[in-house]
Amino acid sequence: MRTDGDFSAVHDLVGDLSLHTVCQSARCPNIHECWGQGTATLMLLGDICTRDCAFCAIKAGRPVELDAGEPSRVAEAAAKMNLSHVVLTSVARDDLDDGGSSIFAATIRSIQEILPDATIEVLTPDFGGDEDSIRKVLEAGPDVYNHNVETVRRLQSVIRPQAAYGRSLGVLRAASRWDPAPAVKSGVMLGLGESEPELIATFRDLLKVGCELLTLGQYLQPTRNHAAVRRYAPPEEFDRLRDVALEMGFAGVASGPMVRSSYKAEELLAQAMQRRGTRIHA
Repeated sequence: MRTDGDFSAVHDLVGDLSLHTVCQSARCPNIHECWGQGTATLMLLGDICTRDCAFCAIKAGRPVELDAGEPSRVAEAAAKMNLSHVVLTSVARDDLDDGGSSIFAATIRSIQEILPDATIEVLTPDFGGDEDSIRKVLEAGPDVYNHNVETVRRLQSVIRPQAAYGRSLGVLRAASRWDPAPAVKSGVMLGLGESEPELIATFRDLLKVGCELLTLGQYLQPTRNHAAVRRYAPPEEFDRLRDVALEMGFAGVASGPMVRSSYKAEELLAQAMQRRGTRIHA
């Protein structure tokens, strides 16, 4: 069902409901494919981030006030798109006491009410490592908890200066220890200057904290003001790294130059459930 009509329908729906998508704000290269299939990754908490990461195209600055009506409008959009798998992400909101976790939780519950058979994936910021904020999202019952480490340990301070590698691993560990545990997922970009041994070490760190699903994609420089691309990894390298990660123990890996965090997200969830021997919404 990949048609120009579906692209236009998603574009109009997002605009009519005054919603934001990471597809637009982060300049995702897969926007035409995903929107053409009638899907989009909905972005909560506005479109202005309190952080200014060197890789990210989302606007940084002083965010606007919270929109209390956003959760219900997101649920309405998901219902109108008839989504079977809903992916929610957000900007970082370090200006808020709970980092915006209450909006994540309210949105999850709104979607569950209107689309009880849909699965829900969240891609959250680190919430400053605050356990109460992470718990607030987990209590709402997402099927997938995704938080990206983005790059290897050595490059964190350059690429994610307001984040921390250990803090990100802590978020993923908290999600994996929740009962019942969602499928835990993370993502890494290639092309920022990392070495293959560093990538393998990152895979190992993710597995140690309970990460089951992994995305690997090529970093693309959004503007001249962002970190430069150090190299472009060929498709065969992505294929090989996918095989390595699977052999190490990940349940599912999406790996390719154009892969992003929510690409083929429902398929990865199915792979995690198959590994666990359970059904989605059993």
